[in-house]
Formats: sequence, C-alpha cells, structure tokens
Amino acid sequence: MNEFRQALDLVHDALGTLQAEGVTLHASRAALERLAGVPRVERTQKTARSAMPEAPAAPAAAPGPAAPPVEIPATGPRAERLAALRGPVLACTLCPQLVKSRTQVVFGVGNPEAELMFIGEAPGEDEDLQGEPFVGKAGQLLTKIIETMGLSRDAVFIANVLKCRPDMPPGMPGNRKPKASEMETCKPYLLQQIEIIQPRALVALGAVAMEGLLGETAPMARLRGRWHDFRGTPLMATYHPAYLLRNQSLGEKRKVWEDMLLVMEKLGLPISEKQRNFFLRA
Repeated sequence: MNEFRQALDLVHDALGTLQAEGVTLHASRAALERLAGVPRVERTQKTARSAMPEAPAAPAAAPGPAAPPVEIPATGPRAERLAALRGPVLACTLCPQLVKSRTQVVFGVGNPEAELMFIGEAPGEDEDLQGEPFVGKAGQLLTKIIETMGLSRDAVFIANVLKCRPDMPPGMPGNRKPKASEMETCKPYLLQQIEIIQPRALVALGAVAMEGLLGETAPMARLRGRWHDFRGTPLMATYHPAYLLRNQSLGEKRKVWEDMLLVMEKLGLPISEKQRNFFLRA
C-alpha cells in the first residue's frame, strides 16, 4: 500500500505541474486518495490502475534544425548552380542517425532546365546503393510513365524531399516512412533545387511527399486529380508508383494517368487520342 501511495504522490505532483502549464486536471487529490483504498473493496491493482485518468499524450518531437541555405551563385547556368548545391548536400551531417546508416546522399537527377519535376518521399535501398532516385521497381515504373507522356528521364528532374534513406533496424528489410522532422530538416535543399530549376509544374509522388511539401496529411484519394500551389508553382499529387505495383487494377492505373494528362495539358504537351484512352475499360 505504501508503494501505491507513493505512486499516487508522483502522479499528483505530475498533474500539478501540468495544471501550472495550463492543462486541465481530470482528477482531484481526493479522487486519487480514494483509489488508494481500492484493495479494501477487493478490487485488483489492475482495476485500480484502469480507473485512474490517462496521462496526457506526449507532445510530438520538435523538428531538428533545418538545413541552412547553401551559398550558390544567384545567377548563371542552372547546371553550374545545381553543381554548387550538390557538394554541400552530399556532405550533409544534420541527421546523425541517417549519416551512420546511409551509403550515400541521393541528390537528384535529370535536366537542370526541366519544365517538369517529380518529387518522392525518400530513397529506398536501391537508391541508397546507386545514388540515384527511383531506380528500383517503382522507379522503373515511373520511367515508363514518363516515357508514356512522351518525355524521358533525362528531360525531367527527379528528387526526393528527404535525401537520405531512412535508417532501419539492423537486419530488417524494406523501407520506413521518413519522419516529419527529417523531411523538415532536409526540405531547404529541395527548395533550392526548385528555385534553381524553376520547373513549370511539380508532381508529388505519394501522400508522404505531399506531407513533406505542404504538410498535407489527407489521403491521396482526396489530394489527387486537382492542382495545388507550392510557393507559386503548380503541384499535382498522384499515387506513388509503388502503390501501382501493389494494386495493378486498370482503375487505379487510370487515376494516375488522368493526373498525368492534367500535367501534360498544363505543360502544353501534345496528347494523342490513344494517350487519352489509356487504361479505359473496353
């Protein structure tokens, strides 16, 4: 019983601290003291704990310091300005846990003067090994989508919000979702890439990329099919190619293609009747 009362004292002190910070208490000292008498009415300690108010949820971890802007020439060829940005990004050490686990930073690849820029969430295992975004199975499908639009990987620019592969527990396969704090730390690099390239349109591949760009957490079903604004640049959200690898129905493929048709129209690209009818059921 003494141990239980000591625990109650600790809980009461903690609740008092919360109250001083403006958090409303949901239990008085008297109520907590009554819980100390629970064993007298033959209720288990587990029952007593369940009757106590739940502790407030811990606040979300604050984002780490964002990457400071890299000093690059304000004018000049875009390729040279991107090259000036590339070195500092490849040497970034702002996320120590990612520095320890990564093979290399995945800067981005493509045409420095691209009119269209694709943005994913973070590199996966294949990208971490090769140093280039979207080179795995999902990347191969993205390449097919780009080519079906009448373009090529060399004509667009492909990057990620987070430039390092999110660390995984040793021996664990797959890839994890990047944390919001990680994306926020790395985001200034992406902003400088967009500033240099000045694309006419952006495509966010997947809901996590939209979260990293705009802080949007709505399902992709509600985000796709319409234009968003990212700091003055039109932004189209669509499903990540990995989603299409898991769900290969014509209906889901058509949704992504409809988004790409909107992008093609925005850029003034020619659209054939055959292209308009892709993935339509007979």
